[in-house]
Amino acid sequence: MNSVKKRKKAFVDQKTCVTCGCCVKVCPRKAIEVVKGITAQVNMESCIGCGKCAKECPASVINIREVLA
Repeated sequence: MNSVKKRKKAFVDQKTCVTCGCCVKVCPRKAIEVVKGITAQVNMESCIGCGKCAKECPASVINIREVLA
C-alpha cells in the first residue's frame, strides 16, 4: 500500500497582494519574502503551513492548502 503524505503550505495570490510585509514579519520560519517590492513569495521548502501569515494578512490574499509531499 502506497501512503501519500500531504502537507500544508501557504500560497499568496500575487495579483492582489498589497506588499505590506505583514506576513514576512510573522513567519516563524522566515519562509516569505517580498520580491522586488511587488509581491510576497513563499519558499515552499521552508514553509510549514502554520497559517500565521494568512491570519496576519490585511488583504486576505494568503491561503493555506494541502499539497502532496
